[in-house]
Amino acid sequence: QVQLVESGGGLVQPGGSLRLSCAASGFTVSSYAMKWYRQAPGKEREFVATVSSDATGTNYADSVKGRFTTSRDTGKKTVYLQMNDLKPEDTAVYYCRVVIRFKIYWGQGTQVTVSS
Repeated sequence: QVQLVESGGGLVQPGGSLRLSCAASGFTVSSYAMKWYRQAPGKEREFVATVSSDATGTNYADSVKGRFTTSRDTGKKTVYLQMNDLKPEDTAVYYCRVVIRFKIYWGQGTQVTVSS
């Protein structure tokens, strides 16, 4: 079955960095674009970034452009989200997502807290 497992979250000071990972299994990972979303307390889940199936194309929410970079390692079936210059407003649970044959799959999420 499709599984997405995020890791790498934690507590970081403003201006710091974290790298999130999303380990994928149960499907042909190299055939699908992968997306990152986040959900802050009391807010709706929002799009953060996406990487194309062949890793040649990426797109970002305006709020993270220039600070976050997403990539993928096809051999490891893993997608990454490098987050630099983190701000308190980046505090959220971060999820990876894939859509396969119109069905949406989510990971369990990883908490990122940016605070001094």
